[in-house]
Amino acid sequence: MKSIPHPIQYQGSKRNLAPVILRYVPKNVNWLIEPFSGSAAISIAVAARQIAKSYLINDLNKPLAELLRLIVDSPSETASFYEDIWNEQHSDSVEHYYRVRADFNRTQDPRLFLYLLARCVKGSVRYNADGMFNQSPDKRRHGTRPKTMRANILGVSTLLKGKAEFSSLDYREVLAGARPTDLVYMDPPYQGVCGERDSRYYSGIYHADFVSALEELNSREIPYIVSYDGRRGDKTFGEILPASLELTHIELEAGRSSQATLLGRDELTYESLYLSHALTDKLAHKPIDGRQPKPQQYSLFEPITHYV
Repeated sequence: MKSIPHPIQYQGSKRNLAPVILRYVPKNVNWLIEPFSGSAAISIAVAARQIAKSYLINDLNKPLAELLRLIVDSPSETASFYEDIWNEQHSDSVEHYYRVRADFNRTQDPRLFLYLLARCVKGSVRYNADGMFNQSPDKRRHGTRPKTMRANILGVSTLLKGKAEFSSLDYREVLAGARPTDLVYMDPPYQGVCGERDSRYYSGIYHADFVSALEELNSREIPYIVSYDGRRGDKTFGEILPASLELTHIELEAGRSSQATLLGRDELTYESLYLSHALTDKLAHKPIDGRQPKPQQYSLFEPITHYV
């Protein structure tokens, strides 16, 4: 299979883990629903394998959700806008980046957001306490070249155009419309790294509210997958989902984090995947709790750097 296109470089994206996660996606899904879509890596991967009929891509971060819609519905125009912005940076790329960042924070234009995501440090989204994007530029590179970006945008549009709907709603509103013939994939704002506030996310969620939402999905027999907590070595991150939900818990080995490598620590990183009983009932090969084969290096648990 050809490489899967990804126009949005997004730290925390499930792009690298998608091949493993897709092992637990049943065939003939009616709607694949992503309430916390981020870069929509799972929707894109599922569409590339033609597993689902339709896609509901939601993110509370409205410019991000609107950017995904533009990529799918207006690919040529979006690619051309990116090329124009990218070409303007060469006289003073750092000053240009900060000017685009200021314009984005003022206008919330999603097309500007695409350039910022391509050019910012490590593709790492950061917001200040006022909800303004405040990540710095990567001074070693100018971001994805326009030709490559155009190919990625057109590739995603080919996979999803006419099959996807986009929204920017609270996740509970999205879950209310799910049906037993659908599959919900959830990668909520990661909890456990930064205390009460995580600068990587536009908005957080409360653990107790999320658990209640999962209980409600169980009562309606909605199949779902959750990426939630994890660990590095003996250190765990995030509050685990309760046993009362009766979920199958799978640990995905994601190699050594960059931070562990720098510190000379022999610590493997694992991410948790939870499968609902309504999902496991649909799978031909019943998964069991435990560790799964290593996908690729994944740096979810890197320390958070705050920028001003």
